[in-house]
Parts: sequence; structure tokens; C-alpha cells
Amino acid sequence: MTTTFAELHHDDELLLLPNAWDHASARALAAEGFAAIGTTSLGVAAAAGLPDGASDTRDETLRLALTLGSGPYLLSVDAEDGYSDDPDEVAEFAQQLVAVGAVGINLEDRLGPPALHAAKIAAVKAAAPGLFVNARTDTYWLGGGASETRDRLDAYQRAGADGLFVPGLTEPREIAALVKDVDRPLNILYTPGGPTLAHLADLGVRRVSLGSLLYRRALGAALETAGEIRAARVPGGAAPSYGEVDALSRRSDATHSDGP
Repeated sequence: MTTTFAELHHDDELLLLPNAWDHASARALAAEGFAAIGTTSLGVAAAAGLPDGASDTRDETLRLALTLGSGPYLLSVDAEDGYSDDPDEVAEFAQQLVAVGAVGINLEDRLGPPALHAAKIAAVKAAAPGLFVNARTDTYWLGGGASETRDRLDAYQRAGADGLFVPGLTEPREIAALVKDVDRPLNILYTPGGPTLAHLADLGVRRVSLGSLLYRRALGAALETAGEIRAARVPGGAAPSYGEVDALSRRSDATHSDGP
């Protein structure tokens, strides 16, 4: 029986990691049977009125991890670039995540110096050996070819990364080739219209993240619903009841089924 986050990356079944942005979304996903849940940096930043990917959400990310870390699931936290160029400060943040119950961390290189990102990974693994470090390279988002991707991932796995993440990579042949070139579980970002989960599993991918997709879809549904009501039409689609959402807070007084 799988008991650790790392083992989920080596299980017979592909690990599909949905990404939550608050307590209710994490609890709802757990109720749907997801054993592991990640956070989305875009959702955290948007909720706080801050830009994503600018290293401005350290406190908000830690606050969310504190909220989610005791949940009935394994928690992996998107920590952007670690919120610092100092590997020791990144390692300190990783220790704080472990202290509140996180079992994984996602660290992105933003196409900065690979040696610096490798140093962050090594510092985190030294300070928090049990924390699953998913090392992300942005070569397919910010520029850079297959050769640079392999070089960066090689440096990151030699630094101690437990998993490797290449968002933006969708071409099946390139995915299959990369799986053969690395010695760690490969993480791909799900893309609507891209390879299916079954296809990705056949290619050797071990983890598929949903990133900000669920948050963006939820926001899209909210806008669509508001537009339908304004146009005097009854909105379609499913929505949890007030009581169901309120119950996700685990409040003892959540006994009513209707409300504002």
C-alpha cells in the first residue's frame, strides 16, 4: 500500500495532482478521492492581489500551507523560485513547510543560472531530506530547446531533486525521449487538447499536474454564471450548496443547508 508522496511517483497508476488555492478547494478535492494535492501559485497570488512568479507571495504561500498541511491528503506546495536567490533562505522556507505538514515542494528555475537552482535544491535536501523536491525548468515556456532542458534537468537531479517538471512540453515524441534521458520521475503539466492521461502514462510520465487550470476554470464559471443571470437566463452547470461548502471549513456549527 502506498504510504508516502515519493511512492506515489513510482506506483502502478499515474499520479494526477490537482492544485488547490484555498481550504475549501483542497478539502473538496480530497473528498473526491485525491490522495495528494498541490497548491497553485497563480491562485495564491491572485487571491492576495499580487503578481504570480515575482517572489512576492512567500507569506501567503506559507499561510496557505499552514491551513492545508493538516488535511487528509499529502500536500505539495508550489513555492515559485523559493522566494530568494539565497539557497540557505530557500532551505529555511522548506523547513517551515515541513513543520506545517507539507511533504513536497515545487521549485522553478525561471531560466536563471542552473548552478544557482541546483544549489537551492541541494540546500533544501540537506535541510529537509524527507521533502520531495520537484525541480521545474521553464525552457518550454521562456525559451530554450531540448538540449538545454536535458542539461538543466541533469544538473537538478545530480543536486538531489526527487522529481523533474517540464511545463509546456506537449509533443509526445519529445516527452518519450526526455523520459529516457532522466533518472527521476517526469512531471508534465496537463494541457487541454494535449496528450491524454493514458497517453502520458504510456510515454513514461509519472506525474501530471493541473497547475492553475482548476482555479482559472472556477473563475471562468463564476463569470459565466454572473453573465447568465444578468442576461435574465438561468445559469447552468453544477454548484455545491451553501451547506456543502460551509461544511468544508470543518466548523462545528455548519448545520444549515441554505444561506447567503
